Amino acid sequence: MSAIFYHDEEQKHIAEETMRAEQEKHLRPITTSILPFSAFYIAEDYHQKYLLQRHPVLMNALDIDPGDDLIDNHVAARINGYVGGYGTVPQFDKEWHQWGINEKMADYIRKAITSSPRDLC
Repeated sequence: MSAIFYHDEEQKHIAEETMRAEQEKHLRPITTSILPFSAFYIAEDYHQKYLLQRHPVLMNALDIDPGDDLIDNHVAARINGYVGGYGTVPQFDKEWHQWGINEKMADYIRKAITSSPRDLC
């Protein structure tokens, strides 16, 4: 489920206006819900950076295990998005050098970006 949670009426208004503006750019309806915030719960470890966890070679190369290290890891969050098809190779190439990964890992991620099912949508 895609959702935006707001804390007050101003946030709700901004979310609604932004969604209306974005909807004008797309043919298919945006199905994101705009809901009042009530509580936040951290998901179980197996849900964290789920798309990255589907690439054990990357998890091993990053030396990250599921748990707090994975939840709080900025590099893992960025790579999770890229391997899930959220981003392009040129965008990736602008930032990966800052992450302490090697060229072999970068090539692996580039291949994951270009073979993502999101490209077919």
